[in-house]
Amino acid sequence: MSATRQQIEQGDVVWTPPADILSASRVGEFLAWVARERDLEMTTHDELWTWSVTDLDGFWSAVWEFFGVRAHAPYEAVLASRDMPGARWFPGALLNYAEHALGTDADLDRVAVLGRSQTRDDVELTFGDLRDQVARARAALARLGVRRGDRVAGYLPNIPEALVAYLATASLGATWASCASEFGPRSVIDRFAQIEPVVLLVAGGYRYGAKDIDRRSQVAEILAELPSVRHVVDVEYGQHRVEDALSWPSLLAAEEAAELAFEPVPFDHPLVVLFSSGTTGRPKAIVHGHGGILLEHLKNHALSWDMGPEDRMLWFSTTAWMMWNALVSSLLVRSSIVMVDGNPMHPDLTWQWRLAASTGATVMGASPGFVMACRKDGVDLKDLGDLRVRVLGSAGAPLPPEGYAWLSEQLPGTQINVGSGGTDVCSGIVQNNPLLPVYAGEISGRCLGVDAHAYNESGRPVIGELGELVITSPMPSMPVGFWGDEDGSRYRDAYFDHYPGVWRHGDWILFHDNGSCHVAGRSDATLNRGGVRLGTAEFYRVAEEVDGVADSLVVHLEDPDGGNGELLLFVVTDEGTRLDDPLRARLVRALRSALSPRHIPDQVIEVPAVPRNLTGKKLELPAKRILQGARLEEVASRDALADPSSLDPFVALATSGALSRRTA
Repeated sequence: MSATRQQIEQGDVVWTPPADILSASRVGEFLAWVARERDLEMTTHDELWTWSVTDLDGFWSAVWEFFGVRAHAPYEAVLASRDMPGARWFPGALLNYAEHALGTDADLDRVAVLGRSQTRDDVELTFGDLRDQVARARAALARLGVRRGDRVAGYLPNIPEALVAYLATASLGATWASCASEFGPRSVIDRFAQIEPVVLLVAGGYRYGAKDIDRRSQVAEILAELPSVRHVVDVEYGQHRVEDALSWPSLLAAEEAAELAFEPVPFDHPLVVLFSSGTTGRPKAIVHGHGGILLEHLKNHALSWDMGPEDRMLWFSTTAWMMWNALVSSLLVRSSIVMVDGNPMHPDLTWQWRLAASTGATVMGASPGFVMACRKDGVDLKDLGDLRVRVLGSAGAPLPPEGYAWLSEQLPGTQINVGSGGTDVCSGIVQNNPLLPVYAGEISGRCLGVDAHAYNESGRPVIGELGELVITSPMPSMPVGFWGDEDGSRYRDAYFDHYPGVWRHGDWILFHDNGSCHVAGRSDATLNRGGVRLGTAEFYRVAEEVDGVADSLVVHLEDPDGGNGELLLFVVTDEGTRLDDPLRARLVRALRSALSPRHIPDQVIEVPAVPRNLTGKKLELPAKRILQGARLEEVASRDALADPSSLDPFVALATSGALSRRTA
């Protein structure tokens, strides 16, 4: 273990804003503009954040003006109603997201997209190429009968064709939705059947590492249950062709004289439908509007991620994750993007880093699990080429201090921007920005324009103790609603049932006096032993540092009579390692020392895989409900699992009689 790793502890500062940050960052440029145009002098994040959540009209109109939002009709007010749910942003304005993503004539020769794939040769598109393809795709979709308000769906990998189809759909005022090609038919049907798409774009197959994947039978199964689809279009990616499908390349080639145009739509007109994981019921069809995503991503990408025309983002994602939408929105600030498809671990853990070096990525996303795997495997980034990454983003789960230590050692001077947010707002809620220091094991602060707090059980904000993550003022990117939820009841129940008028996000969070915070896991999965509440993330940080443990999942089965209940730890061991008495003893010692005697598990059980959804999040709640007696079909769809068999050991344990009767 290096000296760097030994010295960095929770809360240690690992990056500090340079002295010239106000003149060398996009947020500094914004502050100078606000001082000049609005006569407001601010120099710190705290000052800017306070203004952003106390003067919503002033802040969001400044974002609009600073980034030069192009409206076909002006807005009548910034925020006509502050009600949550029901806030009304920028009524009267007419705009189009795609118009802002495709640049201007001054950008035509600049690189917009680099496609990197294990299926075909590299692809490169300038903004001029992208504008031409979107114009052709727009004309092709219109010829297929797509009109404003229709839905177009993609069952596609993360490839430039998906981007072109998305922007073409948006340019028409139609609504886009996508699922990753690795999704099983049931998962796709559960999502797309809700929105009734009229056109479905598909890929007949792809390569995943060294393995050829044929998805034609899955496409046929999906189409059989989507009667709304009038046309199926094969993007012709890879070697497999979908029978009786239209050819996407041929459709685009036929539209030589296509004109690029944009349908002006209201601020809250549906742009995209994102879907929740679907592991605990029917996936929520979350509708996001043109204006909300446009403003939120302009703010986030420039002011938090410090991105501009000289930047290039690489963030491995599938088309099913909100990070795909965030990746695409890099185009809004004229950054170019790297679209990556394939096995992110093939041929080894260095592939993504080598891609970052070869493509010149300046902003890179790396999941906490990937970072920790690289650390554990001894990856040395200094051997992998000229890495120019100046901002390293990470999301999806907490990053332990050891991960910050490894990144600081491997990428000295790089700003580590760990954040947490979600599909629900299609952005971050808490994260770093150039004005804030980076603290090991912590998230630096609240995002601008996000009035985030921790609430205790009485609904009061707390500092220094765990509480429910809430948002107490509206954001433009809060959902327009759920598709098909005509009376808004599902939407209200999802976010506003616990604290009326306040958004309850579902995470368990602790804010510190200095404004930094850490997310301790989902609030419905917290561990409450003997009155001591602990987030699952803190448990995993300790367990997965024990030699021999590759992955873990913890579940607390409460005792209805008020006892300690039963705490179960499930572990995946390192290759060549078994769960034996010495490994159990090491786990117990580590948990007793780092957490408390109350959090020593009653049982440690080896499993082949930790259940995760297709975006990599651990599924504590479905596992817990199965152990409490629910049937697997009631709590999860196998198609929504990264490993469809990963919940089977929990079903076997629940039926074995090995659990306490009072907790099972």
